[in-house]
Amino acid sequence: MNYEEALEKIGSFHRFGPKPGLGRVRALLAALGDPQDGLNVVHAAGTNGKGTACTLIASALSQAGYRTGLYLSPHVVDFRERIQVDGEPIPKDALAALAERVCAAAERMRAAGEPLAEFEVVTAVAFLWFSRRRCDAAVLETGMGGRLDATNVVRSPLVSVILSISLDHTRILGATLEKIAYEKCGILKEGCPCVCSPGEPPEALAVIRRTAAQRRCPLTEASPADLTVLSSSLAGTELEYRGARLHLPFPGEHQVRNAAAALAALDVLRRRGWDLPAEAVARGFARARLPARFEVLSQSPAVVVDGAHNPGGAAALAAALRRYLPGKKITAVMGMMADKDASAAVGNLAGAFSRVVAAAPPSPRAMPAEEFADIWRRAGVPAEPAADAEAALKTELARLGPDSALVICGSLYLAGQLRGPALAWLKK
Repeated sequence: MNYEEALEKIGSFHRFGPKPGLGRVRALLAALGDPQDGLNVVHAAGTNGKGTACTLIASALSQAGYRTGLYLSPHVVDFRERIQVDGEPIPKDALAALAERVCAAAERMRAAGEPLAEFEVVTAVAFLWFSRRRCDAAVLETGMGGRLDATNVVRSPLVSVILSISLDHTRILGATLEKIAYEKCGILKEGCPCVCSPGEPPEALAVIRRTAAQRRCPLTEASPADLTVLSSSLAGTELEYRGARLHLPFPGEHQVRNAAAALAALDVLRRRGWDLPAEAVARGFARARLPARFEVLSQSPAVVVDGAHNPGGAAALAAALRRYLPGKKITAVMGMMADKDASAAVGNLAGAFSRVVAAAPPSPRAMPAEEFADIWRRAGVPAEPAADAEAALKTELARLGPDSALVICGSLYLAGQLRGPALAWLKK
């Protein structure tokens, strides 16, 4: 099996399993020798921000000299972004070999009437790779929820991190913040320390506190008061944390909150005996990279790509645009999935854009461009559907002037499709 065949085989598994639960992935991992049991894990869940926090924690650990695995989802440009060791994506030949082994075991389970989900298969590949590379630590981002997420097979994480909680995947996780917080808190394990990000909604914070107390998990509530923002621009944010200077390459107040949670988690690791000098953490933060999280492709002309795919992400994007692009006439090339609350996301962004080009992300779950454009029109914002997202992008890039800006947003799938063409056009 080569790399392309491996991706095709992984994609042959359904997005969701036939029923929620961890039994299938536990059986799969048992057939593979339970590679997850030998790993020191940092585990993160949340509606928004978990990818950023995981990336910052993993980068700091790597810079401190620890071989560190990082598991993210979804990818933006390259599937191998999901599985990294010390910032390097898994090699194609390694992914192909491990996928062949995992898929063979998964096929045996499917033949026995236990079909696995795609994310369960990819998670098993990640655990095998981190085990094979003898990682000192593995930083895991949940795919969705937490309690029944495939990553939640880990027994005793070094620290569990709960990031910003808002409404998303409500048909699966529940329609209230309390229910969603309950699912996210499923990653808290008996007696294991946990951290939550600052600014959690009161309903969610009450669930986090109650779950931590019930499971005797020492809880650290990260506070932005621990961080001093020295300056902030499209190039990132300069911070001071306990006398140490930090450069956060991700702009936005929401990213400062994510950084506060990451720093609190690193403090927990210090208390557990991990050697994490302030200089290593500073290097880790400065070198952290994560595509499509308010990623500035160009400052002049201003071009930003952001995977704001739910109402909470849209609110954070709107706040960042108000702060960093005041007075600009901003055009959005935007698309969303049909199973997202597009109306709420549009409501949070309605004052940010002068016009919108609606595009369908490259996914079977995409909302049709005309339907999405109509939501924007009902919100009072001029919008037009694009038959070809890439062609529309190039048209909008050519129209940019000194008083305008372009934002690609709404879906990480759309961001992945358009990020490369945007960068190529900007380099001309």
